[in-house]
Amino acid sequence: MLSFFRRIINSKAGVIVTFIVLGVIAIAFAAGDVSNVTSMGGGIGGAQVAKVGDAKVGNAELRQAVAAEVEAYRREQPTLDVATFIAQGGLDGTLQRIVNGMALEEFGHDQGMVVSRRAVDGQIASIPALRGPNGQFDPTLYQRILADRKMTDQQVRTDIARELIGQQLIAPTQGATQMPQQLALPYASLLLEKRAGQIGFIPLTAVGTGPAPTPAEIQSFYGRNLSRYTLPERRTVRYAVVSPQAVAARVTPTDAEIAAYFRSNQSSYAASEKRTVTQVIVADQAGANALAAKVKGGTALAAAAQAAGLEPSTQEGVDKAAYAATTSAAVADAVFAAPQGAVVGPLRGTLGFVVARVDAVTQVPARTLQQVRADIVDTLTKQKSAAALADLRNKVEDALADNATFDEVVGDQKLQAQALPAVTAQGQAPDAPAFQPSAEQRTMITAAFTAEDGDAPQVVPLGQDGGFAVVAVGQVVPSAPRPLMQVQNAVIADLKADRARAAARKVANDVLARVNKGAALGAALGQTGLSLPAIRPIAAARAQLAAAQQTPAAAPLALLFSMKQGTTKTLQSPGGDGWYVIKLDRIDRGDASNTPDAVRAARADIGRLQGREYVEQFVRAVSRNVGVKIDTGNVAAVRNELVNGSSSNN
Repeated sequence: MLSFFRRIINSKAGVIVTFIVLGVIAIAFAAGDVSNVTSMGGGIGGAQVAKVGDAKVGNAELRQAVAAEVEAYRREQPTLDVATFIAQGGLDGTLQRIVNGMALEEFGHDQGMVVSRRAVDGQIASIPALRGPNGQFDPTLYQRILADRKMTDQQVRTDIARELIGQQLIAPTQGATQMPQQLALPYASLLLEKRAGQIGFIPLTAVGTGPAPTPAEIQSFYGRNLSRYTLPERRTVRYAVVSPQAVAARVTPTDAEIAAYFRSNQSSYAASEKRTVTQVIVADQAGANALAAKVKGGTALAAAAQAAGLEPSTQEGVDKAAYAATTSAAVADAVFAAPQGAVVGPLRGTLGFVVARVDAVTQVPARTLQQVRADIVDTLTKQKSAAALADLRNKVEDALADNATFDEVVGDQKLQAQALPAVTAQGQAPDAPAFQPSAEQRTMITAAFTAEDGDAPQVVPLGQDGGFAVVAVGQVVPSAPRPLMQVQNAVIADLKADRARAAARKVANDVLARVNKGAALGAALGQTGLSLPAIRPIAAARAQLAAAQQTPAAAPLALLFSMKQGTTKTLQSPGGDGWYVIKLDRIDRGDASNTPDAVRAARADIGRLQGREYVEQFVRAVSRNVGVKIDTGNVAAVRNELVNGSSSNN
């Protein structure tokens, strides 16, 4: 429904992308997963492409931003290069995002907005790529990545703070939309519109493929359709996997380590008492006194709480320390001193006055080393495994930083080198059709295709257990068409299929001409002399268009709802196995005035699009207020430098 209304009201597709603030460094870290992000600085010195208020956007900053976005998009499109990105409008979009972000930041500062250091710390710590083997933020890893990418902590913080200010400014604007019911009614009614007609089908199998093609026809068809038989670039991927199993032998806990862990955590294994406690928190003491008196008089705690408009909560099997953390030490002392069934309170807690009932008391006996040995072994094994993997990864990364080769790293660390067959960026191996990459291998293939030929090996994280792979690009096989001798059977099959498609299209056009002259669709199909499927009815409501997406019925239905009543049109089937002839007989207009749910849905959908328009206009107004100037000459210079540099590298 959302995409439907986008088309109806001519809202710009993807407009939100042009002004949501995406800090350059934030993209490099979060979207690009902190790998292969390099500066494309140099070349045009300190010139500037834009001025936003008193701030400037330098040529080098724009180049770096484009490089970061290209690397981010390569996670989904490994073969994307800078030239293609720019040809599709990527440079202009990147510059617009930078300028909009800076304008929003300056406007926010003018209004007294600030972003605390703690908020920025939280954003940095939440980036998955900056987590160590234990799943926690790793400051050492963060500093190493900054050094590798020639970035500073202040750059990262500046961009994240800018992004947060932008989000705070546009979020209320985007959500502050109200769509009048009378305006939404026509669009809701449009969704209830129904159409009915007839559909005929001319399959390729009904028209034949003609005589066997001659060698000259085969050669000519092959030459005209080389792209069909061209293999994309393929790469052999060399790798060595380091998993927890690889370090298992060196992380087995010793008896001494197990005993030491038991001694240092003795309190966890000592005898303890756990209780199940139901409590109610009352804001004022008078109310708490009344509640406690009622419960002590025989009324169930839950019933007394509900009568007072309160909600009881129960903590099951909690020890004293854990219970104290949710209330206070004084309340915990009183609750754990009371017998089972006793009502305690009211006592002042951290959020109000607590009235509690001790539902159950469980004595947990002390556990011996022998009883908890298996748990300790499991804990120590995980800890030592994480430490061993981190240590091994640091050694590998240090060696690669010192220009060690893949073979040297594998040999020094006693890893097992493996290789994939020559694969495409999508993981297909044309010379080994049976090859199916695993999820881990797909990750390595993606990493290999984000690298340039001749780049150093890279460390690629695998899974969530601290495992990783050392990945290097082996042989790079350029894109090229397969020789005709290798694909001759496929060429002949394609040639025949093209003949059949052309013949089926001619039949469809002949049928269309007859119908336009007044013949019934069924009669026009019968006059072809072919054995064709019988015509069938086609009917739907406009709202069914969205539900039919990704189904065989989607294309005929979309055409049906773009036709005038009484007209007939042809359409090639989405699978290319024939041609449809579709006739629209009847249009039943919808009326949503008695369908409030449809109107509400329309108001919500159009409101969201209206919110996007509000944000776009808000950002434009902010830019005018702050003052934005674009140096088109320097932008063109950056564009040329990036495109020419990309071409020379390929």
